[in-house]
Amino acid sequence: MSEHIVPIRVYVTIFVALIALTLLTVGVALIDLGRLNLVVALAIATVKATLVLLYFMHLRYGTRLPWLVVAGGFFWLGILILFSMSDVLSRGMLGFPGT
Repeated sequence: MSEHIVPIRVYVTIFVALIALTLLTVGVALIDLGRLNLVVALAIATVKATLVLLYFMHLRYGTRLPWLVVAGGFFWLGILILFSMSDVLSRGMLGFPGT
């Protein structure tokens, strides 16, 4: 099995991009955007996670098996979020005596 050799400058570029995105996250946190604060922070976090997955976990040049493992992880995360949200959203449905 031949491995793809990634140049050092790619790792340095991704590292600089991650540092810049972290500083951007801190900068956006200091600005009051109302409800958009969460959306912008999650968008930046998604970009950072994608960079880490593609380059530092070698998914960009890897086989399909690691992609399947990552997809399974995100599928499981979706299940956990679904069950958590179903619990949180249904808490007021039963009602309590005296309330």
